[in-house]
Amino acid sequence: MSLRRFVDKVKPSFEEGGKLHIFLAGFEAIETFFFVPNQVTKGRVHIKDANDMKRSLIIVLIAMVPALLFGIWNTGFHHFQALGIEAGFWEMVWFGFLKILPIIIVSYVVGLGIEIAFAQMRNEEVAEGYFVSGMLIPLVMPADVPLWMVAVATVFAVVIGKEVFGGTGMNILNPALVARAFLFFAYPSHMSGDKVWIAGLSDGTGIVDGYSGATILGQAASNTSNFLNGLGEAYTSMDMFLGTIPGSIGETSTLAILIGAAILILTGVASWKVIFSVFAGGAIMGLILNLFAVNEFMALPFWEHLLLGGFAFGAVFMATDPVTATQTEKGKWIYGFLIGFLAILIRVLNPAYPEGVMMAILLMNVFAPLIDYYIVEANIKKRLKRAKVVANQ
Repeated sequence: MSLRRFVDKVKPSFEEGGKLHIFLAGFEAIETFFFVPNQVTKGRVHIKDANDMKRSLIIVLIAMVPALLFGIWNTGFHHFQALGIEAGFWEMVWFGFLKILPIIIVSYVVGLGIEIAFAQMRNEEVAEGYFVSGMLIPLVMPADVPLWMVAVATVFAVVIGKEVFGGTGMNILNPALVARAFLFFAYPSHMSGDKVWIAGLSDGTGIVDGYSGATILGQAASNTSNFLNGLGEAYTSMDMFLGTIPGSIGETSTLAILIGAAILILTGVASWKVIFSVFAGGAIMGLILNLFAVNEFMALPFWEHLLLGGFAFGAVFMATDPVTATQTEKGKWIYGFLIGFLAILIRVLNPAYPEGVMMAILLMNVFAPLIDYYIVEANIKKRLKRAKVVANQ
């Protein structure tokens, strides 16, 4: 293979003693992205597993493809709808592709650049973890987010959210959510409002008279039960499920997200316990609010909460992050349940944060080690008690 031969030819220049040794970490990152490392371990006994880190990350990326593809189409769909222009399927896709591709490129170039720089300083290999975070960051952004904001948020997420803790595998917070939270609090006008969700309408020119791009959650926070699209037509539950509603690039289509969830669960990459318990926790909190419905938002059917905003996306792709989630089996149930429970609680009782899943996951990221600690301690006490009983017999 010509690419393999080229890589082998230039590799000595990056190895120790070579002219480009200072860039070894970056070279290895590119090499391992395209090829399996040509190094082997030496010794007596080794455990092998076909599902290594690279394959796991590739599966996660594949699982995000349905949400990404739908987000590309949905971006074009809402753009042309707001302008009152009839457009074909491929016109919508092409517009969405041109809007979203730069966001993805900025996320990867900036994020991987920082990862390579830190790897060089530590004289370590570049970890593959950012290949997933680099796609998650664009998917949780509005389609019209300025590219410089994506770059700043990515820098904050990688440096403050991950590298200060020691790099990949050491962070306690999900980097993609750190990026989203940073923009939400630093530049709120670019992360909420009627127009930010519709790409290409920031100047307001050419929009259909009376058009509103407000999300359903934004409308619900205003205590209205009549959810209308930009043209004044009522949204249906099928619209919410399919995702033909305004929102972040990859978060609107519950159907596409569930396809990704099936891929992750069937391949064993993500924990079905976390995903199921997040939905269960959200449903139970929604039911409780329905019982005490004193306003329209509290009366919103519990199952519609699960279809709106970033709830499904957070449950499938954020809460299941193996680095920031709980590790014990019982802990996964508790961790997921509390995320779903708190997400709906924050969403409804604090209208300032109608997208409560972001805050809920970050909060439970912090408490995940504590949950595991008490579960492990409880197991130790049970075993000690059992051992004492056996010893006394």
